[in-house]
Amino acid sequence: MSDWKNNYRSFYYENAPEPDDIAINKEGSALLVIDIQNTYLEPDDDPNEAARWLPFYSRMNNIVIPNTVEMVRWARANEIEVIFARIACLKEDGRDRSLSQKKPGFNYLLMPKDSNESQIIKELSPQGDEICIIKTTDSALTGTNLRLTLHNMGINSVIVAGIFTDQCISSTVRSLADESFDVLVVEDCCAAATDEIHYQELKIINMIYCHVLQSEDVKRIFEV
Repeated sequence: MSDWKNNYRSFYYENAPEPDDIAINKEGSALLVIDIQNTYLEPDDDPNEAARWLPFYSRMNNIVIPNTVEMVRWARANEIEVIFARIACLKEDGRDRSLSQKKPGFNYLLMPKDSNESQIIKELSPQGDEICIIKTTDSALTGTNLRLTLHNMGINSVIVAGIFTDQCISSTVRSLADESFDVLVVEDCCAAATDEIHYQELKIINMIYCHVLQSEDVKRIFEV
């Protein structure tokens, strides 16, 4: 088991006491998988841009996707609710998108909900009646009915996986924390554009908005 109580500490928490052991139960927990969609696994047509993103593709294909597939399998086997969130727009022209998804540059996203690029990758396809919410904001909580859905199902602890650590993961985690959900972020099921950004953001959100753990740490908590 990793030393999650002392890893990923920011300046604010360098000298803080170790957090208490995590005590959550499967009946009140959900695994939320965010934005692992086809569009993010398709190399850019520009060879220079594709090469620049090569470390991200490598982390996704060799670490994040395999570990998230295993986390989803584990959650299903343990009757922990699995919920998916994906970026997409309801209107073909994207008028319903938030401003952050209309700005030029990397964050510009125009993905109609029925397009192939907006779909969850096939390795993580929702099964049965698993919920998949469509979001036009970075946060999976803001602008969707996810908060109400979690509340209605008696869920108060959310295990978070997906991309990008510094954007939609961080925004969702902060929103969940503000709504008083207990949040666990699974480090080896997340990625940012670079490892440097990924680890820096984990230090920023850890201990105040969430606890950052490895996937094996999460599974052991539920074995207690």
